[in-house]
Amino acid sequence: MAGVADKARYYAEQFAPQLNDFKEKGIFSPDEIRSLAHKHDDFEHLVLSPGSKPSDWLAYAKWERSLEALRTKRCKRLKVQVASSYAGQGRIFGILERAVGKHPGSIELWKEYLKFAQDAKATKRWRKVMSRALRMHPAKPEMWVMAGRRAASNGDMQAARGFFMRGTRFCAKDATVWVEYARCEMDWLDRLEARKTKKGGVDKAIKEQAEYGDDEIHFDEGDSEDDIDEDGRLVLPNPDGRTATKSADELEIQKSEKNPALEGAIPQAIFDIAKKQPFFNAAAATRFFDLFASFTKVSSQPRLVQHVLDTMTELYPNDPATCSCLVRQALIGADINSPTFVKALREALAQLNTTLATTTNKTKLAQKTTAWIEPILSLENVDPGIRVVLEHTVRTLPRP
Repeated sequence: MAGVADKARYYAEQFAPQLNDFKEKGIFSPDEIRSLAHKHDDFEHLVLSPGSKPSDWLAYAKWERSLEALRTKRCKRLKVQVASSYAGQGRIFGILERAVGKHPGSIELWKEYLKFAQDAKATKRWRKVMSRALRMHPAKPEMWVMAGRRAASNGDMQAARGFFMRGTRFCAKDATVWVEYARCEMDWLDRLEARKTKKGGVDKAIKEQAEYGDDEIHFDEGDSEDDIDEDGRLVLPNPDGRTATKSADELEIQKSEKNPALEGAIPQAIFDIAKKQPFFNAAAATRFFDLFASFTKVSSQPRLVQHVLDTMTELYPNDPATCSCLVRQALIGADINSPTFVKALREALAQLNTTLATTTNKTKLAQKTTAWIEPILSLENVDPGIRVVLEHTVRTLPRP
């Protein structure tokens, strides 16, 4: 424990100048200063002990963040400036750096580190931390999704696609990265739809997405021979080891008047490649269906939804998941307060009666049906006639 005490004393000495600054400027009272010093020392002994856990480091970082927030609030109220105004942020970065160094296997610590870097607008640090996190946890879908979303939110679709395509290589056990990749592309199409009314909006957006931004993360290692084709192009991975056939160039934006990408070619290609992977099943297909169905303002959405349904009908014709999607298709984009909802609901319930007679599991289909009916019934402005019909439908569904 002597080593722990020495290290704790070292970090206490690093904290002392800021405490003195707080005292001189009257930001904290002497009693508060003593309490802060004591709390800081307790946390240091806790995280430096051999049995420390990731949760201890998270609690330490949370306390430091709350202290920094309180300091900022009081400085603003007292209208004072302190020489150590950036020391608190630096200390939090130091704690998180030590945390991931001691517990590199904790995904929660990496997420907290990245979140703080993002909140602090430390772009370069975020990029470096994400690069390390991806190297340490290449099989964690959430890390690739986080990196891809960050790049996409900054308008760098080229970098975002790079992250998602690498993620599909490493995360081959489920559909998470594939679905989020498709979501990213649908978000992009949704933004393009919104810019159609502006002069040069679509062309400008296509040009912008082809440029790399500050969040691009470069990997030092070279791609293996399986990563590139004979022309040196990065190819989408094939988790079962067979030769990949889809290159990244085939998914790139083609600057032409009739651009397939603007018609939903990329999310459709993602789905088509995903359905060839070992993880693909009716549940995975349902995730794609729900994703595409949520983008009601994208012009290619009906075709994408139908494409998924055609695949599900072909591969899993009587599966409860397929039947549920067929039932819900008529309700996509239908506003409950619009006159068209009644017609859509009539079609959905007719489809429900048909699929209940053919599905392989009536109980599961009933559960899935109840899952989308109950949120509608929970609304206060539901038409009384519609409410009666839906309540009757729930009562008459098959029971376990």
